[in-house]
Amino acid sequence: MPVDGVAMTAIGVAVIRMRESRRPDRLYLDPVAQSFVDAAREGFSSDRWASLEQVADQFYEGRSVAVRLVDDRVRDAVGAGITQIVVLGAGLDTRAYRMELPAEVTVFEVDLPELFAFKEPVLARQAIEPTCHRHVIAADLRGDWSTALCESGFEPETPTLWVDEGALAFIPPAARHDAVAVLSELSAPGSRFGVSQYSVDATSAPYTGLRNLMGSGDSEDAPRQSDAGQSDADVRAQLNRLGWDTEFESWNDAVARLDRTVPAADPSVGHIAAVRRGTVSFDAAR
Repeated sequence: MPVDGVAMTAIGVAVIRMRESRRPDRLYLDPVAQSFVDAAREGFSSDRWASLEQVADQFYEGRSVAVRLVDDRVRDAVGAGITQIVVLGAGLDTRAYRMELPAEVTVFEVDLPELFAFKEPVLARQAIEPTCHRHVIAADLRGDWSTALCESGFEPETPTLWVDEGALAFIPPAARHDAVAVLSELSAPGSRFGVSQYSVDATSAPYTGLRNLMGSGDSEDAPRQSDAGQSDADVRAQLNRLGWDTEFESWNDAVARLDRTVPAADPSVGHIAAVRRGTVSFDAAR
């Protein structure tokens, strides 16, 4: 089980989804989250688990709302006819199981091998089946992940929804740039992609606690304030060069549609939605 490094953050998100699922006014239901949490807890000392729960508490409100917003984008894409979904840095994502996606939809989950070494046995013990096709791609987003994706049945000629819930923020800028270029090459017209635009105070308690849990100190494995804003601008400019139409929606406008208001003081915090408009010369755009 992932008890340190970037893969460990998936455990924290599972704790958040478990807590949200218990609420009578929940924004979503993830019945498997509890099983992930129970299985993961065995690998932590009591003190370290308490630290993980403390960090999850600090991220809970915003992260739980963000899960629901991504759920809504998935539903919207499927409703528009998109049948191919790639989840980048899938972690312990269970949308293929919990969202009742149609049978004609195919979900590809991309994440580190050690993450799936923990995730798949837990799912197997639940004796549940996804409602759609599901493929596991054990690969590092910092390297060649597209080969394994295509070998698993991914169809570049089919419009795709690319889901990133923050995984790209955890890899170095050069690797992030390459990942966006690769997914653009694999995107048919009409494909969708989105990236969060956020503001990080690297000295705040949540991010300090997160880095300590990951055992990474000041390494590149955790998002940093100096890197966050620049990466947002760079990704949007890159998407425009690569043939995507982009549109920004502020976090506050997005959460206004929900019954759970978690305001952001910074109006630049939000989501950049991109739709693939056609083909371009990728060698030039890079």
